[in-house]
Amino acid sequence: MSKPHTRNRLRWAKIHRMKLAGLAVIGAAAAIAFAAPAHADPDTDFANELHTFGIYGQRDYNAWIGKIMCKRLHNGVDHNAQDSVGFVKKQLAKDSSDAQSWQFLGTAINYYCPDQRFVYEQAAH
Repeated sequence: MSKPHTRNRLRWAKIHRMKLAGLAVIGAAAAIAFAAPAHADPDTDFANELHTFGIYGQRDYNAWIGKIMCKRLHNGVDHNAQDSVGFVKKQLAKDSSDAQSWQFLGTAINYYCPDQRFVYEQAAH
């Protein structure tokens, strides 16, 4: 039969391990809860950048227009940046300027179809 002193020590060690395990779980949960997201929502970032140009509107609508614009470029509906700007201009608020349409185009390309950046660069030449 084991000694009472040894049993107490074993019991204490078991309780200590359980407390450490509990603290580890709490620490992991806190780290997850307070961790910054790895990637922000691109639609929100897109909307925030549009705001710097004075382009407002519903975030989802503007993201949708940007994605459609990219699809039109990919599918050859719009053959160049000028065609895309014409499409974008029709979708933005009536008081939007031509410059804002170009800014929308460049920003949408950066967020949703960077492989089409050459379209925007060709227009600059």
